[in-house]
Amino acid sequence: MKQVLNKYEDKMKKSIQLFNEELGTIRAGRANPHVLDRLTVDYYGVATPLQQVGNISIPEARILQIQPWDSSLLKAIEKAINESDLGINPSNDGKIIRLVFPELTEERRKDLTKDVKKKGENAKVAIRNVRREALEALKKMQKGNEISEDELDVAEKEVQKMTDKFVDEIDKSVENKSKEILSV
Repeated sequence: MKQVLNKYEDKMKKSIQLFNEELGTIRAGRANPHVLDRLTVDYYGVATPLQQVGNISIPEARILQIQPWDSSLLKAIEKAINESDLGINPSNDGKIIRLVFPELTEERRKDLTKDVKKKGENAKVAIRNVRREALEALKKMQKGNEISEDELDVAEKEVQKMTDKFVDEIDKSVENKSKEILSV
């Protein structure tokens, strides 16, 4: 029974991890290298993640700097950034690409917080789906006489505790990200 609970707890942790990675890609007016995580560059015919073709640094709070190891990639990196949904125009000085993150407007901040809340709700749904899966597996075990009725009750309470813990974690992450976005 403990193995079953651990399996579903791992699934919940993975959902949380995925949610936190998604939050990292939302830009909040500050330079964050994670906004580039989904970008790929055509590197000799192979779609390569941007982090693998150059050095990404943050020289100032709202500036992201990309220095490719191969200067012939400057155009490809610029193209990838322009085609992305970042909404930032790269500036290229022949060696380095700079991304200047503009201050977010009040309206854009509100839209981003709504987006964060929506992602939070999706993560909670994922956690609840794992809970449902776990409860079904435990009931199957009880029907197959692998665990007793009392053990089933204890396990169900344990699954609910795990669910509540992860849902609280999601709520805190949503609240923190929303504060970060709304702070000027």
